[in-house]
Amino acid sequence: MSYLGPTTFLRSVAAMAGHRPFMRPSGAVPAAPRKAPKIAIVGNGGKIRGVISDWHGVLTPPLLATVRAWVQADGIDWDSYVSVVRQWVAEAYDASGKSNPIHALERGEWSGPEFEQVLAPRLLRLDGQAVVAEGLLHRMFSAGAPVPAMYGIIRTLRAAGLRTALLSNSWGCQEYPRADFPELFDAVVLSGEVGMRKPEPEIFRHAAQALGLAPAECVFIDDMAANVAAAQACGMTALLHTEPAATAQALQDLLGVSLVRSAPAA
Repeated sequence: MSYLGPTTFLRSVAAMAGHRPFMRPSGAVPAAPRKAPKIAIVGNGGKIRGVISDWHGVLTPPLLATVRAWVQADGIDWDSYVSVVRQWVAEAYDASGKSNPIHALERGEWSGPEFEQVLAPRLLRLDGQAVVAEGLLHRMFSAGAPVPAMYGIIRTLRAAGLRTALLSNSWGCQEYPRADFPELFDAVVLSGEVGMRKPEPEIFRHAAQALGLAPAECVFIDDMAANVAAAQACGMTALLHTEPAATAQALQDLLGVSLVRSAPAA
């Protein structure tokens, strides 16, 4: 069972311009006592025991909105941002495998400050001043506060006995409210900490393994169609997130856990 639709942030980067190592174990989060694991029988005969969610654009508002808020706050020329990031994004999801700064950042090969030093000089401010590199990523993600409705969905699923994990392509690994994680997730997999990134199949298998499950026992939620397709190719059930109410309904239908009332409008 799958839900496919238009790609969100990365595809939008093109549209807004008129176009289009060794694995290190991720940190397992201590789990609170819960009911016996939930098993959901889906149409393909699989047994769903775990839910794996993306962060940016799923548990936070759409990433494009977050980035726009940062660009406006920093007085950055939008066209200069798009001209740089459009190419990087296209290469990041190009099957040819050409490496670029996004690959390096998301796999943890570059630190956040290293990425900032590369990106900042390529951007222009509306007042002609230089873009400050230090803290650029923090400023970029500062408007991306968690969506309460999505937190509620994850809490409800976990309380129902499903194992839950975060699987996120990280941009420096500093953009997450980690204090929230113990009540939400049994495992946290951040690309920069495991040396892999979505849509590479290894990271999906790694996330499932972190929950002690097979990929076929997991449902994966992401706002990127490329990542949804990659999860499906690994054997997961995958949902394309567009907004909380639709995701709550899809998960409720799939898992038999009442979620619609736990997911008010964000």
